[in-house]
Amino acid sequence: MNYYSTRNKNKKVNFAEAALTGLAEDGGLFVPEEIPQYPEYVRSSLGSMAFTDIAFETIKPYVNSEIPDSVLSDIVRSAFTFTAPFVPVADRFALELFHGPTAAFKDFGARFMARAFSYLRRGEDRSLRILVATSGDTGGAVADGFFEVPGIFVTVLYPKGRVSPLQERQIAGLGRNITALAVEGSFDDCQRLVKAALADEGLKKRTALSSANSINISRLIPQAVYYSAAAGKAFAGLADPDGEATPRTSRAGKTRSAESGLPVTLCVPSGNFGNLTAGLYAMKMGAPVKQFIAATNINKTFPDYLDSGEYLARVSQATISNAMDVGAPSNFERMNAHFSLEQMRKIILGVSVGDDETRETITRVHEQTGYFLDPHSAVGWKGADKLYANNKIQQGALGVLCTAHPAKFAETVEPLTGSPPMPASLSRTMERTVNAKTIPAQTPALIDFLNSIS
Repeated sequence: MNYYSTRNKNKKVNFAEAALTGLAEDGGLFVPEEIPQYPEYVRSSLGSMAFTDIAFETIKPYVNSEIPDSVLSDIVRSAFTFTAPFVPVADRFALELFHGPTAAFKDFGARFMARAFSYLRRGEDRSLRILVATSGDTGGAVADGFFEVPGIFVTVLYPKGRVSPLQERQIAGLGRNITALAVEGSFDDCQRLVKAALADEGLKKRTALSSANSINISRLIPQAVYYSAAAGKAFAGLADPDGEATPRTSRAGKTRSAESGLPVTLCVPSGNFGNLTAGLYAMKMGAPVKQFIAATNINKTFPDYLDSGEYLARVSQATISNAMDVGAPSNFERMNAHFSLEQMRKIILGVSVGDDETRETITRVHEQTGYFLDPHSAVGWKGADKLYANNKIQQGALGVLCTAHPAKFAETVEPLTGSPPMPASLSRTMERTVNAKTIPAQTPALIDFLNSIS
């Protein structure tokens, strides 16, 4: 499998180069030359296969022979010690992506990346510096995934004052090979600084650099796994029991079973659009997905694009669903490389949700079902409600991606519902001390910092 830049199809690289460099020389994002197809025996068995087996079959064609089958099998079994339960909640399903160590969907990509990088860099004497911008959950997942991995150092940039206290402890509470920078600006500023540093010729001569944002293809591909697993279950008319971290206090209200033989609609709370891009990859590989819903907060660059046909990046606005506060989503460039506007309009519905609607949804869903939603998942839930009301959701099961555990956002959720249950991993995180350096949202400030530690 070869990869090319979204800005230059003629420059092709293999998986290792695409993963380890993160960003193409021309500033573009790496995309696969083709999206592979599941073999028929895999496509017909997605509803019954073990999660790690789906992971192996999903990732294998993207890494080709660069990671041998035996090594890839070990990597996925080491990375995915948790799954993504597809559980019924009232008239739809919650695809719970928060059963990993940092209780967010970013665990899937970050843990695979850490293990893949370790293998791909075997025998290297030169250390690798990974730069990552985060609006909340990415930084914690990457920090956890790469913590104490030999020869790899991570610098996480996050918008000062715009992440939750728990998220900040996940990002800036580990130390050792993980450093944290609190940027006086927005997530878009953090993302801009990371891209500028990755393109800085002087810095690249002094140290090996890569990225762990969803701009890195090796973090995006593993996220396709849970889409295929959930779609397979829905098509087979199956669902999962509650998991250990399922935030449900009762089974109030009705629940439903998926209707077998129909492809699923999946609603994706969307910010930088890496998650939705991974879902599009899963669908193109053959997972039985009918359509996607891209649910944003008031940072609605993509829904506006679907409506008008004109893509207009903008300055992000702060909301209570902070991980989605993105006005210039990087992965739109990937989506645009694979799909035309008309193709996107056929398979993606766009919708935006305000903070008051988000709060109302958290309260209502808990009162009616006993289920706790975090602010991001609530955006997805409310977005689906709006489209249901307008008869825009097609026949078949509806799954809402629940991207983070509500206990990560207790300051927002608790006044609305009472205290959500706290997973043990998050309880331990709250005991950490934040250790971060504050920098202005200026490229020289980041370059100077990186030069001082390289």
